[in-house]
Amino acid sequence: MGNTDSKLNFRKAVIQLTTKTQPVEATDDAFWDQFWADTATTVQDVFALVPAAEIRAVREESPSNLATLCYKAVEKLVQAAESGCPSEREKQVVLNCSRMLTRILPYIFEDQDWRGFFWSTVPGAGRAGTDEMDDDDSARPLAESLLLAIADLLFCPDFTVHSHRRGPDSVEDMQSIDSCEYIWEAGVGFAQSPPLNYIHDLNRSELLRLLLTCFSEAMYLPPSSDNNILNPWVTFFCSTENRHALPLFTSLVNVVCAYDPVGYGIPYNHLLFSDYREQLVEQAVQILIVTLEHEGGVAHRPASPSSMDDQESVGPDNLFVNYLSRIHREEDYDFVLKGLARLLTNPLTQTYLPNSTKKIQFHQELLVLFWKLCDFNKKFLFFVLKSSDVLDILVPILFYLNDSRADQSRVGLMHIGVFILLLLSGERNFGVRLNKPYSVHVPMDIPVFTGTHADLLVVVFHKIITSGHQRLQPLFDCLLTIIVNVSPYLKSLSMVAANKLLHLLEAFSTNWFLFSASQNHHLVFFLLEAFNNIIQYQFDGNCNLVYAIIRKRNVFHQLANLPSDPGSIQKALQRKRKSPDAISRTSSQETVSMEGSHPAVPAEPGTLKTSLVAMPGERWCLDLLPAAIDKLTEQSQVSEDGTMVTVPKKDSPPAPRTDHAAVTGASDTESNSGRDTEDVFYTEAEMERRRVSSASTVSYWAATPDWVLSWKCKLPLQTIMRLLQVLVPQVEKICIDKGLTDESEILKFLQHGTLVGLLPVPHPILIRKYQANAGTAMWFRTYMWGVVYLRNVDPPIWYDTDVRLFEIQRM
Repeated sequence: MGNTDSKLNFRKAVIQLTTKTQPVEATDDAFWDQFWADTATTVQDVFALVPAAEIRAVREESPSNLATLCYKAVEKLVQAAESGCPSEREKQVVLNCSRMLTRILPYIFEDQDWRGFFWSTVPGAGRAGTDEMDDDDSARPLAESLLLAIADLLFCPDFTVHSHRRGPDSVEDMQSIDSCEYIWEAGVGFAQSPPLNYIHDLNRSELLRLLLTCFSEAMYLPPSSDNNILNPWVTFFCSTENRHALPLFTSLVNVVCAYDPVGYGIPYNHLLFSDYREQLVEQAVQILIVTLEHEGGVAHRPASPSSMDDQESVGPDNLFVNYLSRIHREEDYDFVLKGLARLLTNPLTQTYLPNSTKKIQFHQELLVLFWKLCDFNKKFLFFVLKSSDVLDILVPILFYLNDSRADQSRVGLMHIGVFILLLLSGERNFGVRLNKPYSVHVPMDIPVFTGTHADLLVVVFHKIITSGHQRLQPLFDCLLTIIVNVSPYLKSLSMVAANKLLHLLEAFSTNWFLFSASQNHHLVFFLLEAFNNIIQYQFDGNCNLVYAIIRKRNVFHQLANLPSDPGSIQKALQRKRKSPDAISRTSSQETVSMEGSHPAVPAEPGTLKTSLVAMPGERWCLDLLPAAIDKLTEQSQVSEDGTMVTVPKKDSPPAPRTDHAAVTGASDTESNSGRDTEDVFYTEAEMERRRVSSASTVSYWAATPDWVLSWKCKLPLQTIMRLLQVLVPQVEKICIDKGLTDESEILKFLQHGTLVGLLPVPHPILIRKYQANAGTAMWFRTYMWGVVYLRNVDPPIWYDTDVRLFEIQRM
């Protein structure tokens, strides 16, 4: 009953605020206290009882009252941060103020005229809302006061952290407290695991939600590839002004990486008990990816070998990025990697009892965090690739890619997954690790096979290319680049994977596909390069691939004899109009899918989705795709001694042009890729201009004999043609002499055969390494905030506000 009265009183206060035309004095505590002093409203109540229309009405008609409401709420938080919330009533006031600000802030951000309000100083208001006007802090902007208060409150004994008091009479002074002793969870840089307290977790979640809302001003600015425009909220919070930056960063990382959603493994325990830690972990990982975003695409100094606590070492101004780049202990790397792998694998777990284990939903945020770790801390990347632990990250990524391939609302997830694999594939050790046998058998709707993780990667990529939705076509370059990068190290492809690669070549080398777009022949170059790498460097163990090449030898002969006269080009394109499907879905020899798997399905009608730019004539779009793989990668060549050297531009093959940079030390994985600043992704205005120009170019571009000849003569067919020239007669002779019709006998012959001295001189291994730039930084910003927007639906913090970073569309 009391709770109902409380809500009623709160609603009355809101109505009073919206109907008052005269400014209410800031000193009228009786009026303002109605919003936080005597109410016990949940955050859902606040969102229901403070409608969007009324917030906007106050903003337009009584701006001074909205300004006073914000100021008074911040003042309460600052006072609580000073006092340490000794009473239950003060703790409730903090929660109520946090909820009210979480509700109001998006409506401040959506109005350009109001956006600077929190960065102005309030006349007569000191940093702590005191009367010490001569204090240096007295002119601190409201935003800074709010952020510092939140940081203090996140380490408030008996409110958000466990108290260390020696006795009932001792008091912990909030100003002198060493928050490094109050880190929330054991892990990186902290050994003690504090006792679990679900009230503390709930309170932390409320404050982190407010913090995330503060950072969300970025959603209300249009996309821009200018990397110098930093989010002032994040910049201040992650600066030396925040004395809790290190313990908070450590707390967030440790809470995420120590979380085990399965717990003791009791079936259906998630239905019997509330898991308050999960909500905290979600908020923590979102705060981490948002705070780590603001150094994107900028080259950093290498990680300091000194301790993380060593404040003297040089690094980025953003302390969260700085601390992340300086984690260096192997046990810390192990803790982080195992934690992320455990969480990413969680949705894949199979149990005999349906739905008996909890499945987390924040895998997209985890993938962005993993990306940030690899990007900002190269030593972490090398640690990941040092052992087969990298496969614990690879398998869930492949699962998500396969599962999302038919769902246009998850195209962003497809991109982040492919980008991570492209980054990993630039390192030799990744290719080597793929040779480990695949025995986990996560249920995916792919053909059953017996083989290695390399086979899994090839089979999943084939599935994406042949049965993904149309919007994934610009990713084909990336997928094949990954296969090319790892191909020199693949010791033994299975027959299933070998057939899949040959099927892709067969599909991409049809005349009408090659002639229908100016870039399509690049896909053939990639596949030929992969075959050449395997034949030249891993011939001995790859009899399955050699056999598949022999069986499909006509494909290579047709490529070598590709017609280039105008009549043949025209005839091929007319055939295209009769059968518009780019890749035959039936001829790929689909076999039975893995047990327990479910087919990939399109998004359900009504699914919300965030996007960057809408293309003409399409309901949906997230056009964040690279203009070409050459802008997304740089080329490095592996020399005889295993080191990587620069590839001069004039020597670049006719396959995609790439940006080149010298890279050293490829014998192990410790190579540092260079950075360039060329845009890969474009702003809205640029995209519009490109659409207009590309519309005109596409309509006028047509395959010509000269164009076909310009790349046909450079097709790298010599190695494969020599292989066919030597082996086909031998295989045919064996079949005739022994009357063989059994594959296994032919495979046995190929297994023991050799081409030493018969093939052309092995070509140098060419690796295309991921190249970060301002464009990718913009893509990540948009994708990340889109994920945060869609994941925060209870309460719906940003729903129905004027977000400008992306469009919200219903499928």
